[in-house]
Amino acid sequence: MTDAVPPALVELAETCGVATSYEDARGVRHDISARTLRSVLTAMGVRTGDDDESGADVRTALEEVRLRPWRRVLPPTIVTRQGVGATCEVHVPRGAVVRVSAHLEDSAAPLDLELPMAPQDSQELDGILIDRVRLELPDSLPIGWHRLVAVVTVPSGVAGPSGEGSRTVESTLLVSPQSIPVPPDLDRRRAVGLAAQIYQVRSERSWGVGDLADLAELADWAGRDLAADFVLVNPMHAGEPFPPVEPSPYLPTTRRFASPLYLRPEQIPEYSALAAGDRQLVDDLASSQRRNNAADTIDRDSSWSAKLDALRIVFTAPLPGDRSEQFNDFVDEQGTGLHRFATWCALAAGLGPDWSLWPGELQDPDSDAVARYAHDQAEEVRFHQWLQWQVAQQRSEAQNAARSAGMRLGILHDLAVGVHPAGADAWALHRSLARGVTVGAPPDVYNQLGQDWSQPPLRPDALAEEGYRPFRDIVRAALRDSGGVRIDHILGLFRLWWIPAGRPPTEGTYVRYDHDAMIGVLALEAWRAGAVVVGEDLGTVAPGVREELSERGVLGTSVMWFEQKDGRPIPPEDYRRLCMASVTTHDLPPSAGYVDLVHVDIREELGQLAGDVDQERRDAAREIRSYTDAVRERGLLEGDSAEDLVVALHGFLAAAPSLLYAVSVADLVGDRRPVNMPGTSDEYPNWRVSVSGSTGDVVSVEALRGCGLAGRVMGAAVGGVK
Repeated sequence: MTDAVPPALVELAETCGVATSYEDARGVRHDISARTLRSVLTAMGVRTGDDDESGADVRTALEEVRLRPWRRVLPPTIVTRQGVGATCEVHVPRGAVVRVSAHLEDSAAPLDLELPMAPQDSQELDGILIDRVRLELPDSLPIGWHRLVAVVTVPSGVAGPSGEGSRTVESTLLVSPQSIPVPPDLDRRRAVGLAAQIYQVRSERSWGVGDLADLAELADWAGRDLAADFVLVNPMHAGEPFPPVEPSPYLPTTRRFASPLYLRPEQIPEYSALAAGDRQLVDDLASSQRRNNAADTIDRDSSWSAKLDALRIVFTAPLPGDRSEQFNDFVDEQGTGLHRFATWCALAAGLGPDWSLWPGELQDPDSDAVARYAHDQAEEVRFHQWLQWQVAQQRSEAQNAARSAGMRLGILHDLAVGVHPAGADAWALHRSLARGVTVGAPPDVYNQLGQDWSQPPLRPDALAEEGYRPFRDIVRAALRDSGGVRIDHILGLFRLWWIPAGRPPTEGTYVRYDHDAMIGVLALEAWRAGAVVVGEDLGTVAPGVREELSERGVLGTSVMWFEQKDGRPIPPEDYRRLCMASVTTHDLPPSAGYVDLVHVDIREELGQLAGDVDQERRDAAREIRSYTDAVRERGLLEGDSAEDLVVALHGFLAAAPSLLYAVSVADLVGDRRPVNMPGTSDEYPNWRVSVSGSTGDVVSVEALRGCGLAGRVMGAAVGGVK
């Protein structure tokens, strides 16, 4: 560390899991400034006071953090694995009587646990002597979400933090499987599938934006004609409930609920029961949007505005008895989370989507004012609950279509790393999120200025206090009606790059999370869903992270362009087995554009290159030549066109042992434009470009079926299946 950072501040930061230095992708060490450390600690609820020379405020904060465990009988959450005994530290006033029991998820009878008599350690706290004893948990506990309950009785004459008498305290006890099992079919034959930004994949029946009906059609074609086993889609989390809509699927308003923008209104059963006049109104709205299907860019606002009008019309149709019962069951199953989200949508309708601008009494989701608003706007709340029910049904139909077409996995959903700072989750989970910081990434080879994703991070301490339920609900939502999930930036389960508000990404630092707990939640929910989990583990990776993820059954990510050593492509035979391989990804141009150096052209135009532009272009061209030489050496390149090279690259990657192989839909048609340029917002039309062929013409789902390049690319990929 530099001399500018007081030693006490270094100790406080490290105690709270805040990195005081880090190594970048090149192995270069960077020290973190005192200003950044103070800002991040403040966001975690740790008061460091003014930057005084004495450091008294920091030492006070350090002592308070050290005493936190002593102030509670049980830790808020205990996480272990099936078959592994765990220990739990229990803190009680000396002389008190404590009974501890485990209340299992599927058992009515609690399991009494024996607490050791002799204390392991003691600490005087506010004049009271507190003993610490170590409770051994049995290794026979079943997989599940359980509770650990302690009843503390303080006899007369023995002082305690809560005085005399009895009190009951609880902790979440999570027992996860040792690892997420790999489906046996994948052990025998790896799965090749498509990767699609589904809003781009539009059919003649779309409302200007690709939807769940288009996803079902894409999956049916890919499964039956291309022997595909899955379709990996972009995050389908909900955005704003009213236009304008944030274009990035990676900056949603919530990760717990899906976007109704992806609904096809005519496929809702009640549409056919509408009166002729109402049905015509819906048809007219659909017709007005279908004209946008040939547009070069995606107009979410126009589509969503028309769909909202249509969906409100369909909502007025009475539900038959069985459908009404199904809807009520769905609302009951989703519980408080859905009601709170629907209430936020209703509030946003009247007050705008940025809850930080609402009246103070409405900024707290637990307030009486919010409850009154939800009561007064019950029909609007019901409408947004109904929308989520419809999305759940059409998602289920897409998965059923994929499996019926012969896909072994079906739809794989994508879980974004965070949410919009002014959105529904930021409001509903406000006690779990850090304020005054955003999540991003430090500078690396592809983003030399770093990245700021403008998302508030979940606080590690708050997650533990809430038994990891916020994260559990997010994972469950992603796994609903799917064959698996891709976790964007899974490295964030270990550490996240926090950036103080108003500072550049270069002035951030890493904050450590309890990855055992986070992966435990993920493993338990995936095990129950029978789903595969793919972790996007690209970028600056701490030592041992990939090995630990692999040991827990989480597949990694290998993008061909990133798999190099000493300026040469790594032979695909040397790729990881437990991973999803792909030639490209949504943060790079499609393969035809990449080999033509489109990414260098755009980064130069946008001023993203920190070094010499000509040298950057020479380096990129050298990279392409190295891959061209590699495919030629294997006899895979049959011609000189860009399409021939794209086919050869997919044949090259087909030699990898990776269990999953994802082929971009953009590569099936020779698309050249990137869908996203990391590090930009309005400078480039991120997440708004259509799927286009090599000539720039928009390609529909129907046109995909007759695209000869699609058969060649998938033939090369599937041809290497073992």
